[in-house]
Amino acid sequence: MLVLAFDTATPAVTAALHDGERVLAESTTIDARRHGELLVPTVERVLAEAGATLRDVTAIAAGSGPGPYTGLRVGLMTAQALAATLGVPAYGVCTLDALAYGSGRTEPFLVATDARRKEVFWARYADLRTRAEGPFVNRPAEVPLDGLPVVGAGAALYPDVLGKGGEPPYPYAGFLAALAAERIASGAPLDPPRPIYLRRPDAVVPGAPKRVTA
Repeated sequence: MLVLAFDTATPAVTAALHDGERVLAESTTIDARRHGELLVPTVERVLAEAGATLRDVTAIAAGSGPGPYTGLRVGLMTAQALAATLGVPAYGVCTLDALAYGSGRTEPFLVATDARRKEVFWARYADLRTRAEGPFVNRPAEVPLDGLPVVGAGAALYPDVLGKGGEPPYPYAGFLAALAAERIASGAPLDPPRPIYLRRPDAVVPGAPKRVTA
């Protein structure tokens, strides 16, 4: 097994390679505006560090969000294109699940990422592997904390409401790759690489021009 994983649903452009037992290589750049520019070089860097090529990859896992429309689709479209080219399966993993897995927590907690527009994407977890509720998008004050700790950079943006936020701040691809490899090995069902959209994109198709009359 050689799983190539990456995520572009947050400001972290992150990729990793996992052999079913451990992360062989991982690279992350924090830049919310250059997902399309950074993803392919990041994947190439990870493959080179691991001494592997794309032809060695047996599965691809991409973060499926939720996340801002433009950044999210970069990773998912890349996953679909690589899977078709290589003839290997591609899977989608909820970005919040990767964050939860990376936290290593065994008690209930929340995960929150930045949704922009003064909102957060969030979900509730029973433990690092079990999502109990969500994902949702809300204003920070609308998130039902119930005294639970919050993981992720979304919380750190609103510390007066959600607390400073626990580690990790982003869904690093090493966590995503390890979670995907674990699910593949166990035979657990995995989702296709399709985006989790919780609201409409900011960009809209222009309407028809207004009629001008004399």
